[in-house]
Amino acid sequence: MKARHLLLLGAALFLFACHRPLKDGEYTLTVLSTNDVHGTWFDSTYVGNQVRRSLFAINTYVDSVRVADGAENVLLVEVGDCLQGDNAAYYFNYVDTVSPHLFPRLLDYMKYDAVVWGNHDVETGHKVYDRVQRELTAKGIPFLAGNAIRNDNGKTYFPLYKIVNKGGLKIAILGYNNANIKAWLAENIWSGMHFESILSRVQKDVDDVRAKEHPDVVIVGVHSATGEGNGNNPEAEGMDIFNAVQGVDWVLASHDHRPYVESRDTCAFMNSGSHSRYLAHGKMHIKVEGGKVVGKTFETDLIPVKASKADPVMRATFQKEFETVREFISQEVGHLNVPLITRDAYRGVSSYVNLIHTICLNSKPAQLSIAAPLTFDGNIPEGKLVFNDLFTLYPFENQLYVITMSGDEVRRYLEASYDRWINTVSGPGDHVLKIIPRDNPRTQQKGWSFHGLSYNFDSVAGLNYTVDVTKPRGERVVITTLADGTPFDLSATYNVAMTSYRASGGGNLLDEIGIDTDRIDERVVARYPEIRQLILNRLTEDPTIDWEEISNPDYLGTWRFVPENLANKMIEDDMKLLFGKK
Repeated sequence: MKARHLLLLGAALFLFACHRPLKDGEYTLTVLSTNDVHGTWFDSTYVGNQVRRSLFAINTYVDSVRVADGAENVLLVEVGDCLQGDNAAYYFNYVDTVSPHLFPRLLDYMKYDAVVWGNHDVETGHKVYDRVQRELTAKGIPFLAGNAIRNDNGKTYFPLYKIVNKGGLKIAILGYNNANIKAWLAENIWSGMHFESILSRVQKDVDDVRAKEHPDVVIVGVHSATGEGNGNNPEAEGMDIFNAVQGVDWVLASHDHRPYVESRDTCAFMNSGSHSRYLAHGKMHIKVEGGKVVGKTFETDLIPVKASKADPVMRATFQKEFETVREFISQEVGHLNVPLITRDAYRGVSSYVNLIHTICLNSKPAQLSIAAPLTFDGNIPEGKLVFNDLFTLYPFENQLYVITMSGDEVRRYLEASYDRWINTVSGPGDHVLKIIPRDNPRTQQKGWSFHGLSYNFDSVAGLNYTVDVTKPRGERVVITTLADGTPFDLSATYNVAMTSYRASGGGNLLDEIGIDTDRIDERVVARYPEIRQLILNRLTEDPTIDWEEISNPDYLGTWRFVPENLANKMIEDDMKLLFGKK
């Protein structure tokens, strides 16, 4: 009986601890967040010693906030896409797979409290993200992904939430990955799980965590874009959650690379953008009377990160790792006899995209190639080619697929692609390119940008065709022949090379023309390794890339905007708005 009483007493004390009231007074919690860092860990571009924004610089700002507000009152969260996009990430993902991965060590050094799993983190594959998860977990900051559900038992593949105590407040941080993974990545990369809509789960999850943990503050971190808040886009559920989910104090979004903050009486929203450009910064002021919260107010802003502010102590701590990566990526892999300028791809045929097309068409049994400019504004000069340049050429870990498409599907695909890229114009003064001014609070930037995403601006090689900028969608593209001059047949079946991202539904181009990407395996006739690896394989066979190889119209075909006397001048005017007069 005595043992039973002791057990009941212990249970009562546990429940009291779980339900412990806050002491009366005022509390302030500072929340800092980063997202879509994409491997910008070091403050140098490796080649040329150019200084860039980095985690090193962000650490300087984080430390200054901790000094000003008290480290015990500051929470730091990363909201995904950490493991891809830079040579350092590539090196510790795939080259040195024995040493402790650098990313968990960086987060541990910077004292991150939580990290959310992003779609480009998934892209690295099981061997990488499972390994990183083990090392993060050992440091107490595991990946969070409450909507990545195991197929075998229905549980989450990674934890849903983490509890953190700051400044006398008990804080629950819930994390979710993007729900649209299957539209971008081959299933073998995320085998054993599936991804559910964040919005379909988050209210119940928040309610369950509140009932179980009784937190004072709830933060939801989503690797999903800000969005419009209309509930129609599974890739952009940030504002949906901000508007609809009850019991949440902070929403941290990401994915779209567009910095944006907002605060209301009941909740705050932050998206820091990407590539260490900003540190999202907010404060939550809580007033407690009689053991109950009687008031909350929020402040949010974006701290611009200066590249020159890199933390010298952090740099020195990880100097050895930097030198190792720099030595690896500085190795010569070939020679370029023609400059590759990525912005040329928006004008028409470009050497940059033609190189990718050439690699794709060399992958049998491809007859046609679909490719887009994946680096918005890169420039690889003529001369020695080093490993670092391959990330300008191809920054993502996309595999190459060859699928079957009918001639009519290819034609409609081109119409869909150019509709993301160009307007229908009537004369001088119109914009051929779909560009918009970006001097608004949602972007925190000035100047002009594309309305759409340039990595969805696909062209097709292996064909000869024109794109009429004066015609509406459905009437713009006129295909004359295949590259070798033989007739193009709308009813024929062609083998078309494209990225695994596109074949899986990325950009929604295939789905838009009626190809069910959930059943894409029925069309796949060949699979190849990552496209960057294919480029490296080509350079191993022959280290020189010549103009003649990547400009042969009998192999690649050609395309152009028409009428040329109108289109060319208007496009140049648009390019000056996008990039200046250079």
